[in-house]
Amino acid sequence: MSQINYYTEEGLKKLKDELHEMKTVQRPSISNQIAEARDKGDLSENAEYDAAKEAQGLLEMKISKLETIIANARLIDNSTIDNSKVFILSNVKIKNVANGMEMAYTLVAENEADLKAKKISVDSPIGKGLLGKAVGEIADVQTPNGIVKFEIIDITR
Repeated sequence: MSQINYYTEEGLKKLKDELHEMKTVQRPSISNQIAEARDKGDLSENAEYDAAKEAQGLLEMKISKLETIIANARLIDNSTIDNSKVFILSNVKIKNVANGMEMAYTLVAENEADLKAKKISVDSPIGKGLLGKAVGEIADVQTPNGIVKFEIIDITR
């Protein structure tokens, strides 16, 4: 059974572009490497041929996995998201109760998480703690150093 994953339009396009690149650029390149190695003669002791065949197998496995992910992907329509509580695709501004530090994050699916872009996974400890909370509520987030309390300051789409 395959797992359904939720994606933004941007995240799904990125996956489709990656799949397209694998099929149209990488696959023909590996086929050419195999053909060149085959032309060099005896395949039983041809390391180039073995390496190219292994690379082909790995690429086909990646393509298959990506096709399955895309087939099970569901697009999230952020126009239907309720801003009264924190959900996936919410932009949430939080404040650490202990030190007063404020942070802003967008909650996304695990495979789109990018801390540099301030996108955190709904499956991360902070993401799990924030889900379903409303403005003014306190989220208790379990971290390796204990529980950290975050106050929800603002939720936008």
